[in-house]
Amino acid sequence: MATMESLIGLVNRIQRACTVLGDHGGEGMSLWEALPSVAVVGGQSSGKSSVLESVVGRDFLPRGSGIVTRRPLVLQLQKTEQGQAEYGEFLHAPKKKFTDFASVRKEIQDETDRITGKTKHISNIPIHLSIYSPNVVDLTLIDLPGMTKVAVEGQPDSIVEDIDNMVRSYVEKPNCIILAISPANQDIATSDAIKLAREVDPTGERTFGVLTKLDLMDKGTNALDVLEGRSYRLQHPWVGIVNRSQADINKNVDMIAARQKEREYFESSPEYGHLAHKMGSEYLAKLLSQHLESVIRQRIPSIIALINKTIDELNAELDRIGRPIAVDSGAQLYTILEMCRAFDRVFKEHLDGGRAGGDKIYGVFDHQLPAALKKLPFDRHLSLQNVRKVVSEADGYQPHLIAPEQGYRRLIDGSLSFFKGPAEASVDAVHFVLKELVRKSIAETQELKRFPSLTADIAAAATEALERFREESRKTVLRLVEMESSYLTVDFFRKQQFETEKQEKSANPSGPNMDRYTEMHLRRIGSNVSGYISMICETLKNSIPKAVVYCQVREAKRSLLSHFYAQLGRREKEQLGSMLDEDPALMEKRQAIAKRLELYKSARDEIDSVSWK
Repeated sequence: MATMESLIGLVNRIQRACTVLGDHGGEGMSLWEALPSVAVVGGQSSGKSSVLESVVGRDFLPRGSGIVTRRPLVLQLQKTEQGQAEYGEFLHAPKKKFTDFASVRKEIQDETDRITGKTKHISNIPIHLSIYSPNVVDLTLIDLPGMTKVAVEGQPDSIVEDIDNMVRSYVEKPNCIILAISPANQDIATSDAIKLAREVDPTGERTFGVLTKLDLMDKGTNALDVLEGRSYRLQHPWVGIVNRSQADINKNVDMIAARQKEREYFESSPEYGHLAHKMGSEYLAKLLSQHLESVIRQRIPSIIALINKTIDELNAELDRIGRPIAVDSGAQLYTILEMCRAFDRVFKEHLDGGRAGGDKIYGVFDHQLPAALKKLPFDRHLSLQNVRKVVSEADGYQPHLIAPEQGYRRLIDGSLSFFKGPAEASVDAVHFVLKELVRKSIAETQELKRFPSLTADIAAAATEALERFREESRKTVLRLVEMESSYLTVDFFRKQQFETEKQEKSANPSGPNMDRYTEMHLRRIGSNVSGYISMICETLKNSIPKAVVYCQVREAKRSLLSHFYAQLGRREKEQLGSMLDEDPALMEKRQAIAKRLELYKSARDEIDSVSWK
């Protein structure tokens, strides 16, 4: 079974580790908040500092008027073997032992001023002081600023509220034991400490009442009603304390002698003699130590549960934002390739329908291309006037003999040239969709968020690849149009000629009209070309999407980052490292998480090392 010393020492070690990593307590749920502690609260001039010095047996706290304690002081007392020297150690100066307790007082003042400046402001960042002495019991106390009712000169107007908020942030926690200091020469009903304790601990389960200055009460009065629980009942017994007088302090009366004087006071007192065995600073220290040990033993299971839960959460958060990258080039290259593959997976999901966006490509083919083809100016190009003009120009000085073949070819070539615009527009529209999908995929690839340089490189490489795919696609669709122009489908016109002659014989049995420039003849030419162009339009309406998908979409899925991969293999270690430069804010966040994870793991190891059951 764990000893009192090992359990309280365990909490001390974890508290110190919390403070090093910025977990100060008093600021929401944290490991610090889960650890049982004893907070010392009281109004200014309640004798709070004297109680602490009596418990320690040393004169070491700053004194003065107004607010002397301006930062929480975590006072960790550790009992040593008889005959060993007493000394103090500060967490902010771990390698320095303070054997002169006057220098301890000065260090507290200096460390307070380091954070708050030489003002009368307060700070919630604690000072950690460990005192090793054979004259103490294992105990941890948190000395908080004395509560006040008004701001004096040099203090901010909010000082009353600031102190109240700080003190409450500690004592409201269910794991906090409240040591409420009240002077006996004032009405207990006006005690700042008791008033606060009643608000945050109405049942009195967490509160220990301490009554100071019993020797300064008016003659003929006593504090038995309070000490025996009749004036204000707590779950734990009240403890009376007789501090050193101001004259004793001025004469530097030894604290050990002051303890002896305190014992003699209670033993010889007609009012308090029957309570002498439960009075005094030594009894208070033992009482608190035993109770703290008991509370720690009760809280250990819940502390372990909190630690394990937080470790899982921190590991999950590290996995989400990414763990640190090794410095060797092989690991860096592997990380870059993993990031690229993660991006590529998201990009393909967009194209294949797993994520939104790929459907816009189909929209180009199903809506935009047909609409553009319908708007082509074939009516104007194949109007009677233009057909006559083109056929006449094609004939030159010698009119055509049978069929105006050159006129046909010019009309067809002119019509086919109109298809180039919609074809190129389809290429550009799909290119725009692919670029947008690249942008969205990069934004949705969580792994890339930590590497802005790599993100920019991947975006540039993907954009460059899409430009190459667009150029190849543009050439291909233009070839499709040019192919239609380079070789006409003869059977279409032969069939049209046969149908025409058949219709003419039916309409004119005497024979065909030999005038090749009649309006009817020119309309027939325009109609024949229009029919042929309609056939080509249907063909291109199907072949252009196929070419675009083959050259752009298919290649984007297969080899969007192929050139980038090839370049990676030729890059030096320094270049790879620069690609993995991270956002400083993210690096700082990961470092903070890693430190917290280290804290919780070390706390778990500390608890495991103590056989506390």
